[in-house]
Amino acid sequence: MMSMSAQTQYPSSQTHQDQLEATIALLRRTPAVLDALLRDLPETWTLRNEGEKTWSAYDIVGHLIHGELTDWLPRAKMILQHGDSKAFEPFDRFAQERNKGKSLSELLDEFARLRADGLRQLRALNLQEKDLERRGKHPQLGAVTLSQLLATWAAHDLTHLHQLSRVMAYQYREAVGPWSAFLGVMKCNGHGE
Repeated sequence: MMSMSAQTQYPSSQTHQDQLEATIALLRRTPAVLDALLRDLPETWTLRNEGEKTWSAYDIVGHLIHGELTDWLPRAKMILQHGDSKAFEPFDRFAQERNKGKSLSELLDEFARLRADGLRQLRALNLQEKDLERRGKHPQLGAVTLSQLLATWAAHDLTHLHQLSRVMAYQYREAVGPWSAFLGVMKCNGHGE
């Protein structure tokens, strides 16, 4: 019997189409995960961050909304329409600050609606293997494929779910006392530059 830890990658025989189905399965679940974790929590959990220039749970949901509006599907359509002849617009990583004034419940509802609509549009593109291999141009990374963009969409969700658990755990960094030695989330230093 193979251990779970030995199964670390997709089989090399997996097609881009197989990966797309796996990606959609994960993307479909993110709104429900966020809703289950965050809805109706006290602001102690949702509005606090890890310090200056860090994000709260509220900010993270706002960032995900901005990605739905300006990043994933718009860039996928750009690859299909223009290939690598036109670079993507740079992504505003701080656009979520425009959401101030909305409640977290409103943001969760908006994210769920946008994600469902985006996945409907993605399915309607009826992407084929040759489409998934098409290249676009990222303003910093250069050439990227549609398949890579869509895989990154899923990994981006996971990155922010990880960030969310870290930000929330941070609120108990002192309350857990010596148990912090056994809590990896208390030792995590983030996920990017």
